Order: sequence, then C-alpha cells, then structure tokens
Amino acid sequence: MTDSRNRSRNVVTLTLVLAAVVFGMVLAGGLDVTPRGDTATYAKAAVEVVPGSIGNGLPSFADLAEAVEPAVVSIAASTFQTARRRQGIDPFEFFFGPRRRGPQPEQEQEEGEGEQRFRSESGGSGFLISPDGLIVTNNHVVREADQLTVILGDRRYEAEVKGTDPATDLALLKIDAGEELDYLRLGDSEAVRVGDWVMAIGSPLALEHTVTVGVVSAKGRQLGISEASFENFIQTDAAINFGNSGGPLVNLRGEVVGINTAINFGAENIGFAVPADTLKQILPQLRETGRVTRGYLGIEVGNLDFKDAEAFGLGSTDGALVQAVREDGPAENAGLRHGDVILKVDDVEVEETRDLIDYVSSLPPGTAVSVEVLRDGERETVRVELGERPGDPATPEEAPGEAQGGIDWLGLQYQNLTQGLRQMHGIPERAEGVWITEIEPDSPLWDEQVRAGDLIAEVNGQTVGAVEGFERLVEEAPSGSYIRFYVQRFDPRSGRAISFFAPVRKP
Repeated sequence: MTDSRNRSRNVVTLTLVLAAVVFGMVLAGGLDVTPRGDTATYAKAAVEVVPGSIGNGLPSFADLAEAVEPAVVSIAASTFQTARRRQGIDPFEFFFGPRRRGPQPEQEQEEGEGEQRFRSESGGSGFLISPDGLIVTNNHVVREADQLTVILGDRRYEAEVKGTDPATDLALLKIDAGEELDYLRLGDSEAVRVGDWVMAIGSPLALEHTVTVGVVSAKGRQLGISEASFENFIQTDAAINFGNSGGPLVNLRGEVVGINTAINFGAENIGFAVPADTLKQILPQLRETGRVTRGYLGIEVGNLDFKDAEAFGLGSTDGALVQAVREDGPAENAGLRHGDVILKVDDVEVEETRDLIDYVSSLPPGTAVSVEVLRDGERETVRVELGERPGDPATPEEAPGEAQGGIDWLGLQYQNLTQGLRQMHGIPERAEGVWITEIEPDSPLWDEQVRAGDLIAEVNGQTVGAVEGFERLVEEAPSGSYIRFYVQRFDPRSGRAISFFAPVRKP
C-alpha cells in the first residue's frame, strides 16, 4: 500500500516538472527571451551593415573573417650574425633565469677563437594585394632580415623584398606561388569614421590567423616613432599584439583601410595602423623602383590656432605657418621666409599642414609648384622647384628634430627620448637618458647584456639627460679606464625597470 502511494506521488511530481518545463519554454518563446538560431541572418548583417546604422544586436563577423583570411599571411624573418662567445655564467641569470635577448645561438658553432654564430628570429603578418603574389607588410618586419619566409595556409614560400619605405614603415614583398592567389582590395581610409567597425587579422605571438574586432577610436594620430611628417595613424581598439604588424585592418566590406603597425604598451587595446591611402600613394614607386622619392620644400610648418590667426591678420585658422626655413633648401632659394603663412599650393587649398605635406610629398623632385603665402598682411605667390627629401629612405627611429648619435668603439646608435618612445615602450616620465636604437653584436656592451630598447641613465654616476651630455661624459673618461654605464630596461606593461651596471674599459 505504501509502495503504491509513493509511486503515485512520484508520477504526480514528474508530471508537474514536465508541465513547468513546457510552460517555461512557451513563455520564453512568446517573450522572445531565447535568441533565434538564425546564424545566416547575423552573418549577412556583418557583411552588409552600413557604418553608422543601428541594429537590434551585434552582427556576426564570421563571413567577413572567412572571406578575408585566405589573403592574410604570416612572415618569418631570420637574421644571421657572428658575435664573440660569452664566457662564464651571469649571476643574474643563475638566480632569475635568462634576460631578454635578441639573437639566440644556433646549435652548431663556427670554428674560431671566441666567435659564435647567432640566428635571430622574428616575425609579423602581411596580406596579398594582387593575384600574382604581391604582399604588403611593415618595413620593421623585414628590416635587416637575411631570409624571409611567407606562410600561406599550409604552404611556405621564400619571399623577395620588392621595395621598402621606412618613412611610412611599409614594405612590398613578392612570392611565386605558380598560381593565382586570393587578394584584398584597398579601401578608402579617408572615408573611415571614428566609431566604424573594423577587423584586424594576423599572427600575434605566432598564433596564425587570429581575428580581433573593434572600432576606429581616432584618426590622424602622431606618435613620434617614424617620419613625423607622414605619421597619420588610425587608432583602433581591435586588439593588436606582437606579430600583428603588417596585417590588414579591414572594414565590413572586406576592404583594407589600414596596415596594423604599432601598439601602446602602457594600455590595453590601443593599436595603430597606417592608413590605406598612404599605401596607395607610394605603391606605384615601390613596385617600379623599390624605393620612394618625395618632393621637398625644406621648411618646418605648424597648424594655426586662433591666437596665431589673429596675430597674422587671418580671418580663420586655415593655412600652414612656416616656422623655419632650412638653409640652402628649395624654399629658401625661392625666397620663402619663416613667418609666412602658406594658404595654397598650386590649386590645393591648405587648411592645415597635412594638406601641404600630402600634396608636396606626392610630387616627384624637380616639380615646380606655385605657393601662395600671406606675408606682412599681403598675399604673394612664390614659385618653388621641389628638391628630394634628404635621407630618403629614412629609418623609422629618425624623427626630425630629435638628437641622435653613435659611438663606433661602443657599437651603439642612440637618440633622445621622445614622448612617442615613452608611450610605445612604457618608459615613465621620471626616467631620463638616451634610448638605444641599435647595438652591434661585437659591442663591449653586448657582452654586458645591453640591448636595443634599453635606456642608459647614468655614466660614471652622472645623470644622462640627452645625447650631447652622454657623448661628453664618454669623451671625458680617460683612455684605459672603466666607464660605468647604468642601464634600465622597462617592462612595457607595468613600467617597472630592471636596472644594472655595465662596466666597459675605454680603449
């Protein structure tokens, strides 16, 4: 009897549970709480969404990623060097593990006294822009590489460098696949608006074909890491990391609007891309000659604010104020002066300095241009024959106006700290010194574990404020004496420094 009652209660309980479940499903469906599983609808929205439109929810980016991914490549760059073999054990490494290093030794060593063969491996991303194998990437990905390998899916190709432009940190490679390849179209980066959706694809930290999505956070950023005149970065919060360099930043139509180039170490999801329009301007020269030459006026210009406009008798802030004229340059030879306000060049109205820079740099050296200026309240027209920008191609570290130098016996190249370097490498404002841009493998400081990217803060106990002070302190040290270099290496995420002394005997 008891068993019969228990069975009855169990049946009733089960019936109530099933009824509750059915009622809940009906209610949820009626209220549209459970999202419909129509993935095709969301994928379609990702491709057809119009910038600025508002939908009922976020689109899926799957179709976009699937369409773009076959044209994105990984790039492996190998550099071979010979350096003196390190003797003994570093006590720091004994207790804390190996320091950060550039080159790593190959398994086999060359025969010879105190010499060892090193192979440095680095990498980045890129994307195809033509079916015959032309690939765009960053110049810093391929710079000084002895061997370049392009990985496309499960295939590997040896790559040839067709052209480089350090001033914009762009490079053009070529592979021979023996067949037509998928490629990406270049979009209109000028039309991109802050808030537009963008997708970055690349190989961060060697993780091939990683997709990240975000929006355009800002435009026209200048960081001080390359040729200042040409810096016009697109800022995005789509995650960009080491290895993304050279990969595409695409809009929702799958068009490349930027080339991922840099990140801010001190922040999360603040990345920067070279605009696709910059690539369009230099691409013909990279294809045909392998380098880029630009028209050059030989002036330093700045934008006007309202105070400037009033002081120079202008009705608006349109124009480019000539702050300095370089000696023996085209502008000086044509009679331009500091204090002139450039209002027009040929038929191009100059509203800000970028209008002037972009137009002049798009012309070949030797072109004659008409420059309309406001001078002492009067408009004048000056005819200038453009020269060739000195130092083209320049290196990305050579920001105009920033002191640089090198000491041969130390095997060092260095420069003053800039705000851009501080931001990009996580160097706090309190830190002072000279920033090492290059160090030779046979440098005596190399044996003391000093590397490019380190900061020399003191020489023989005296603070180093700038390049001139650093060189003076090294020069004053007597020959045959030890020079004590105090070196700092900053963690870009925390801003904390590893500090150590690097004593070197001066020859």
